[in-house]
Amino acid sequence: QVQLVESGGGLVQAGDSLRLSCAVSGLTFSSVSMGWFRQVPGKERDFVATISRISRISYITYYADSVKGRFTVSRDNVKNTVYLQMNSLKPEDTAVYYCAVKYGTTSYEGNEYDYWGQGTQVTVSS
Repeated sequence: QVQLVESGGGLVQAGDSLRLSCAVSGLTFSSVSMGWFRQVPGKERDFVATISRISRISYITYYADSVKGRFTVSRDNVKNTVYLQMNSLKPEDTAVYYCAVKYGTTSYEGNEYDYWGQGTQVTVSS
């Protein structure tokens, strides 16, 4: 079955960096779109970033305005892993971060994704 396992979360100070990883198994990783979302308790899940295939060797990325220029999404199709490099972290980035798989074209809408990881907590102190 399809499994997504996130790692890399933790407690950091404002201005620090973290890299989240999401290892995927049970599907043809190179052909799916991958998304990162985050959620704060009591609030809706928000789109963070996505990376999707546009040709045999090319991928395209999209970011939420709130993270553009600070976060970078990438993938390693040999390791079946997607990454979220987070720089210049701010207290408002504190959330549980989830990776998700979507078959077909990418989307900003979480309810269009097919599989989800368990989430990893990121806490940024001021």
